[in-house]
Amino acid sequence: MSKIIVITSGKGGVGKTTTSINLGAAINYFGEDVLIIDGNLTTPNVGLHLNSPEVPINLNHVLANKAEVFEAIYEHESGLKILPASLSVKELTQIKPEIIKNFKKEFKKMSNYIIVDCAAGLGHEATAVIELADELIVVTNPEVPAITDALKTIKLAEHLNIPVMGVIITRVKKNRIEMQPDTVKEMLETPILGMIPEDLAVAQSLNYKDAVIHAFPKSNASRAYKEIAAQIIGAHYDSNKDKEKMHRIILRRLGLIR
Repeated sequence: MSKIIVITSGKGGVGKTTTSINLGAAINYFGEDVLIIDGNLTTPNVGLHLNSPEVPINLNHVLANKAEVFEAIYEHESGLKILPASLSVKELTQIKPEIIKNFKKEFKKMSNYIIVDCAAGLGHEATAVIELADELIVVTNPEVPAITDALKTIKLAEHLNIPVMGVIITRVKKNRIEMQPDTVKEMLETPILGMIPEDLAVAQSLNYKDAVIHAFPKSNASRAYKEIAAQIIGAHYDSNKDKEKMHRIILRRLGLIR
């Protein structure tokens, strides 16, 4: 049975789009059929992240009943499917975000897992996309403003009777300044699905216009996303084996082993 998972956050800039792309890529890594939809109609970035900034048919055309859903889906070389939104301001003004939920059945015909990148905040557009979800994942950083906004998002989901699968904490530095996972869990009263470490590989993958899962598959961030994906779909994944492989690659490049 197909499932729509909306990736949301109460605060912008916490790594929501990066998480949408890499969680989708990680689930696809385990052999699942995955579609990523750019539900951030105001400032869409999924296409930019995956080297498809301008496409002939996009989500906006679907919502305007100018195209079928399948016509706006593009396949990444990894097998990951994406449904980008338009970068055009003109097209944005012609779309009412609340109609996206009317396409829920059509979206669910396209893949087993549908990951939807939602607009940041709790405004009209974000709420419209949240209502599309079978389940929500809330993305936040280990700092008070982000956690406070994440709590508001969880309360909104409760009000809308939409289950929250859990929280993903990104940009984790593991220092004394940031909030600790137990404190975050206690404040949000929601399971922590995983923590994504601060990793230069994430920024580098953006330059490559690809998911960190594809560009740097053995990186700390990539392994963290794979752990979360495995948990969601019930797959087995040993991140330590990936870590060992990475160490061997580095040693080989240094000429220390063959």
